[in-house]
Amino acid sequence: MVKLTAEIIQNSMQYINPVKDRELDLRGYRIPEIENLGATGDQYDTIDFSDNDIRKLDGFPFLQRLKCLLLNNNRIVRIGEHLEEYIPNLESLILTGNQIEDLGDIDPLVTLEQLSTLSLMFNPITSKQHYRSYVIYKLPQLKLLDFRKIKLKEREEAKALFKSKKGKDIQKEIAKKAKTFVPGGSVNNVARNKGLNDEEIKMIREAINKASSLQEVERLQKILQSGQIPGNIFDSRNQNGGTSMDYE
Repeated sequence: MVKLTAEIIQNSMQYINPVKDRELDLRGYRIPEIENLGATGDQYDTIDFSDNDIRKLDGFPFLQRLKCLLLNNNRIVRIGEHLEEYIPNLESLILTGNQIEDLGDIDPLVTLEQLSTLSLMFNPITSKQHYRSYVIYKLPQLKLLDFRKIKLKEREEAKALFKSKKGKDIQKEIAKKAKTFVPGGSVNNVARNKGLNDEEIKMIREAINKASSLQEVERLQKILQSGQIPGNIFDSRNQNGGTSMDYE
């Protein structure tokens, strides 16, 4: 497996794709997790993560420009919550050939209001009873599911089912099985275990998003993961525990 570094991002193929979007090609590196995307400078409409070893859809900085994520043939089992705070304009999410299993696992996508295309083909979830109806009901913004246009009749049938008593009971069972987690939570937990408080973690993440160079992104990521803060990274610590970041 290869850690996704700012250097890999900088050296990977970048081009204008057939639909005239600027695309970053990160295929086939065996990347285990999404990280260091602050190094992209939010310059891409599409990022291709196909053929890697990613297990969780999370780890994004704020990427306002990003419209399309290609994640074919990874090992994704979970989708992070609050993705709308990081990739608010995502329109297309291709998760073909992953390991998403339960219907409730797609619930975090509800808040992605611009999401119009979703593929979950060749995931275990597609064999679940009421799969297509549930996804259509939970994600009314979708226009294309598994590369099939969603018809008005399908929407009406899905709504009728899940508004009924039977449908509400189904949703309760789905909710019990749902697996959710906080985006970037594993990194945050490591940082907390090594002595950083929530305010310090938040400020370092904000600094990563504002970093003006690849070297600065990597330096701040290492600080976050190690929990070791150099004396000059904060200007001051006030008496009520507040801190201010030194960007100089």
